Amino acid sequence: MATFQERLRALRTGRNIMAKTMADNLGISYRNYQRYERGEMDTPSSKLLTIADFFNVSLDYLVGRSDNPQRL
Repeated sequence: MATFQERLRALRTGRNIMAKTMADNLGISYRNYQRYERGEMDTPSSKLLTIADFFNVSLDYLVGRSDNPQRL
């Protein structure tokens, strides 16, 4: 299964969204967003939920606990 960092990048690039745009949508700095994608910084649960909602995927899928992106 993929890691959170891999899923985050794949979801973002699959929709042609710039990292700067994601950072703005999350209300964080571009540098902190880069740290999320690189696994250099833990992503707070509130941001994980926001990202899952943004991409309409389950939290388990986003964090790599499932290969099924559908929400239950």
